Amino acid sequence: MMLQTEYDFTLPRGYADAEGRLHREGKMRLATAADEILPLRDPRVKENQEYLVLLILARVVTSLGTVREINETVIEKLFIQDLAYLQDLYNRINQMDAPYYEEHCPFCGSKLSIPVNFQRAGR
Repeated sequence: MMLQTEYDFTLPRGYADAEGRLHREGKMRLATAADEILPLRDPRVKENQEYLVLLILARVVTSLGTVREINETVIEKLFIQDLAYLQDLYNRINQMDAPYYEEHCPFCGSKLSIPVNFQRAGR
């Protein structure tokens, strides 16, 4: 089975470009570690932490209608409903299930799935 790395979406309202054309159909790819780390170096994020989401979305939205380049300026001009939609999509496709290990109950022998707690590991 192949890992799905890109997801289609349809914006609720759509991005209106400079010519007034509306763009609603697009694609978003899975985020990488760099997508979340590199924007932290941007001075706009250091000045206003809320700008981080715009930079991350500009990196992971790979297409939007016929817009040639998706960048933070495009993301800045989205209607708030569309921005919220993309944030939700980003969270859903990048959310990782917590890792777990399987163990057997020493009393009844039933199989248990125990989530790994990385904050307590090695203590």
